Amino acid sequence: MPGRAVSGEWSQGTTRHSRAHVGYWCERAWVGDGVADRVLVEVDDAGVISAVATGQEPPEGAHRLGGVVFPGFANGHSHAFHRALRGRTHGDGGTFWTWREAMYRLAQRLDPDSYHQLARLVFAEMALAGYTAVGEFHYLHHAPGGRRYADPNAMGTALVEAAREAGVRLTLLDTCYLSGGLDDTGYLPLSPEQTRFSDGDVDGWLARVGELTGDDTVRIGAAVHSVRAVPATAFGRVAEGCAGRPLHVHLSEQPAENEACQAVHGCSPTRLLADSGLLGPDTTAVHATHLSGDDISLLGGSRTTACFCPSTEGDLADGIGPARELADAGSPISLGSDQHAVVDPLLEARALEHGERLRTGRRGRFDPAQLVRSATEHGHRSLGWDSGRIAPGALCDLVSLRPDTPRTGGALPGQLVLAATSADVHSVVVGGRVIVQDGVHRAFGELGRDLARTIGGLWGP
Repeated sequence: MPGRAVSGEWSQGTTRHSRAHVGYWCERAWVGDGVADRVLVEVDDAGVISAVATGQEPPEGAHRLGGVVFPGFANGHSHAFHRALRGRTHGDGGTFWTWREAMYRLAQRLDPDSYHQLARLVFAEMALAGYTAVGEFHYLHHAPGGRRYADPNAMGTALVEAAREAGVRLTLLDTCYLSGGLDDTGYLPLSPEQTRFSDGDVDGWLARVGELTGDDTVRIGAAVHSVRAVPATAFGRVAEGCAGRPLHVHLSEQPAENEACQAVHGCSPTRLLADSGLLGPDTTAVHATHLSGDDISLLGGSRTTACFCPSTEGDLADGIGPARELADAGSPISLGSDQHAVVDPLLEARALEHGERLRTGRRGRFDPAQLVRSATEHGHRSLGWDSGRIAPGALCDLVSLRPDTPRTGGALPGQLVLAATSADVHSVVVGGRVIVQDGVHRAFGELGRDLARTIGGLWGP
């Protein structure tokens, strides 16, 4: 499909999944903390940026990217199977806890084949939106009832293969899930719906995860589902077994979690994790919504990343977390799409700032450069990737945005992150390879039709 005419030239002239021999010449690109003109990005054979120069004329053989080119966006928190809930739960009312019942019903309908088919489409949707890496918070491990598949990692392997087909980089955050919840009486047994999430104990979980291997497009990380789903007595073994890996955890998404933790342990979930050695630069706290001043100090002082998922937190009525206070305390802020009510890194970034405005009554809590870092570099780093910046040594992940659409026309290039949506993505490059061009994924056809058919099949007539 030919590129559409805009001010400058759009990406041209590469074959499917080809890697640029000279590099990419960008009409404009986000370099450092702002937009530079006529940027040449040279790429080595491993898909790593070897040099960046501004004010350059396009050399012969360079792949041209028009518009404004940003580093690839990172989806720091995803549950791929939740995508099948979009448009089916939003008008039902209730709370996070009633929404969860629909999620459990969906989980029972998936097997490795159907999960692979769904996930490949979800990851392709992410690629179209400009995501070049995703952290998949994976707890759907076994068959219903807890029966093990012949390959105990069949569900995780389905996700790995799905990401490869979609062309995005994956960090598989294999999740420890041992109990059915926490109330003021203590930890609860697993419900029938939760048995497929659990390996029985930490050693069983570590043994299964130990059979997974990564490569140049896949990282094997780890996750503690929450202080509700993993007893505190297991935290030390988790920390020991996961040392050096990205470690993610749902944290204080709901006030009920805080209240139960206080009743049983006499402290907040954040304090419990800190005292168990689970906070630090390799750890990401997902949601981090209902925090005290002490919690903020613990997260910031340990340089724990906080991953906000504004579209999900709004959809589930979770609340608005203290993003600015966390950033000021020392926590890098990253972004995720969680349940995929929206798959759009630009809307998530804008919602982060809008949440701050609604919470405080002030504008400009995060400036465009800070929003770009949250959507790119901070997220990639939390997933174990050196990407999310257009600089030598970083993986060559690029996203070009059109500046001439009904949404972006007239916007200053430096404020495009506050005007554009995923509908304005033209081209996406992952590791030096073009996977999306002219708004079309090169390996997928009618993505919407395929999603409708796949999701409809999961729910039945």
